[in-house]
Amino acid sequence: MPAGRARTFLRSVAVRDAWRTFWITRGVVFGVAVFAALGGVSRGNAAKFDAPLLTHPFGGTGDALLSALARWDSVWFLSIADSGYGEGARAAFFPLFPGLARVGGELFGGGPGGTLLAAYAVSLGALLAAFVVFHRLVSLELGPRYAPVALLLIAVFPGALWLGAPYSESLFLAASVGAFYAARTGRWAWAGALGAAAAATRSAGVLLLVPLAVLYLWGPREDRTRPPRLGTSAGPLAWLRPRFSPRPDLAWLLLAPAGLGAYAAYLAASGSDALAFLDVQAAWRREFAGPLGGAWQGLTAAVDGVGRLNDGGTPARAGAHDLMLFGFLAFALVACVGVLRRLPFAYGAWTAVALMLPLSWPVGPQPLMSLPRFLGVLFPLFMWLALECEERRRTAHVAAAFALVLGLFVTKFATWHWVA
Repeated sequence: MPAGRARTFLRSVAVRDAWRTFWITRGVVFGVAVFAALGGVSRGNAAKFDAPLLTHPFGGTGDALLSALARWDSVWFLSIADSGYGEGARAAFFPLFPGLARVGGELFGGGPGGTLLAAYAVSLGALLAAFVVFHRLVSLELGPRYAPVALLLIAVFPGALWLGAPYSESLFLAASVGAFYAARTGRWAWAGALGAAAAATRSAGVLLLVPLAVLYLWGPREDRTRPPRLGTSAGPLAWLRPRFSPRPDLAWLLLAPAGLGAYAAYLAASGSDALAFLDVQAAWRREFAGPLGGAWQGLTAAVDGVGRLNDGGTPARAGAHDLMLFGFLAFALVACVGVLRRLPFAYGAWTAVALMLPLSWPVGPQPLMSLPRFLGVLFPLFMWLALECEERRRTAHVAAAFALVLGLFVTKFATWHWVA
């Protein structure tokens, strides 16, 4: 990038707003996590699930600062980056994030310390990039007024706990937002490549092919703004006819599934089953329950949870957890309908197909487990929420409520208690 364009980019409103939101929210999250961890952790969970050689490689102040968010699935990502996949349940974790952490670790001096530093660098760098592109996408779709609002809401949503931590969420958010922005602006090679990156980060990434194809055929598109409608029918199903005729650049979208295909090929070449990432889901107690079957199971668990609140101890805590997760499900369903009503159809299509995965493959003992984490990267939800909050003048109230729950999540997470 020429120096003049680089200076213009760095001074842009998108970069300025993204940087401010990034350093304030991540600074607070890191501060709360470090403070909470210094107060003590659940030694039982830490002893069972931690890998101190990977998450505490520095000693003293370095560990106090960097281990507070290296919890739970971070251990799996760091283990893969450090020693590869091997056998067993590691295949459930897609390779792009741990692969980048492994490569970056060499730049930070190698060893577990270098890998941990690189994991943070990849996650935080991807998050800042995601914020910049998300700001631009919202400005393009809704107008500049809503961009900083949507940015704030996604940054303080309780599921933002995992953004910036040694997890793959930031990378997935950057790839999916980037793929949308590239498609909206007619950069189809970039859209396909970023779709492939998303599919190499999480299994849901392969579903980006759906909204990207919708954007190509129905728009909105900045590269072809006034197309003739294909066909002449004016009947009730005329809207099903694509607005844009296919051209050779449509083939770039075939890159989107390539990330998943490359991972399957790697597993096969390493002597494992090419579909091992599906086979090991049983180890995590995820099973197919039919389309949206997990939503019904989540409702049942929430109703049962009400009855367990008076039992005390572990049953009461589990019941409260099921009720909390059902609250996130209710938000997701309302927001999904809102996205379908108020945003271009591609955004609703992405939200719907991405929600189908966790809501069709629930976790046995807790059907809606990890739902806040899944929602935190579904950026169309926060575009719709920005519209609603600004129109109803509720942005400050919603952001404050989100931030409060986020603080509770961070405190529990940093002290080795299960969050969601």
